[in-house]
Amino acid sequence: MTEDSKHPLDTDEFSSSQRPLKVAKTAEIPSDDKQEEEQQSGIGPPQKSMSQNPRIQRYLVAIEYVGTRFSGSQQQLNCRTVMGVLEDAGVHALSNVCHVDVERISKRKPGEVLPPHEPAVVKRAVNHFLQKNEGDIMVVDVRSIPRDFHARFKAQERTYFYRLLSGPEPLSTFEKDRAWHVPEELDLLAMQAACKVLVGHHDFSSFRAAGCQAKSPVKTLDELTVTEVLPTPYFPSIMERKQNNLTEKGPQAGLSADETYLGFGMKRRHRCLVVRLLVGVVKSVGTGNLTVSDVERILDAKTVTAASPMAPACGLYLGHVKYDLP
Repeated sequence: MTEDSKHPLDTDEFSSSQRPLKVAKTAEIPSDDKQEEEQQSGIGPPQKSMSQNPRIQRYLVAIEYVGTRFSGSQQQLNCRTVMGVLEDAGVHALSNVCHVDVERISKRKPGEVLPPHEPAVVKRAVNHFLQKNEGDIMVVDVRSIPRDFHARFKAQERTYFYRLLSGPEPLSTFEKDRAWHVPEELDLLAMQAACKVLVGHHDFSSFRAAGCQAKSPVKTLDELTVTEVLPTPYFPSIMERKQNNLTEKGPQAGLSADETYLGFGMKRRHRCLVVRLLVGVVKSVGTGNLTVSDVERILDAKTVTAASPMAPACGLYLGHVKYDLP
């Protein structure tokens, strides 16, 4: 799916060798169906919060992590989680985004409130502590934002990668828990045809998350591609690591030709679509277990039981989250 030597994933063109920022600014307007979803579900951003305290600074924080040792995003007793990040245990992120509210208190005078830290200071400080804790999560960008800006509800678009390695050879040790190994040969043209069926404005009940709170299953899948790419020990590619300059638009879904596996590129506006179900269906077309007509049938069935088994979490990466930053 779409989208450094660390990651900034939110642009369309590539700039100079300067390290790009990780939370990208865009000029897009949120889609009508996204706004409708929030209104219908009643889960829009809270009207009041602690962040309305003028002494508190809100920061938008982009993070990358290897999800193998995390148990998903929900708080669980005795489990290591990435709270509020991704819904699946084992899923990775190249650049995911959250917001935090911070009040800076003087160490010498505990009752004295100091001016907020600069974003770069917050980034360095948080990473200092994260790297002491097994080092599989890191802050890649921090921005100061208005106190009413909400990381979840202001997101306009999310772009995903899915890495699938096809062939009889065993998966490389370096790819363990980083990609889905499929021993069968895959029909790339058939898979691309299946992607075309799924792109667009549809009733996606057959690919809907179990806990989706939106009343309507009618959503828009902006882009879904599958591309054969060359072998490389590095993922993502250098090209993808340069995508996030603020003057650029959003990156195109798909993987660069620098990496021998199949890469799915996907852009969607809605959290309720299960990326792994979509990948599972397209992969089944590639192996010949399903036809393109079967994909149409599954989409029309409007029930999640009609879909193929989910693709495993290990190959899924959240590439970037797009915002119209103030």
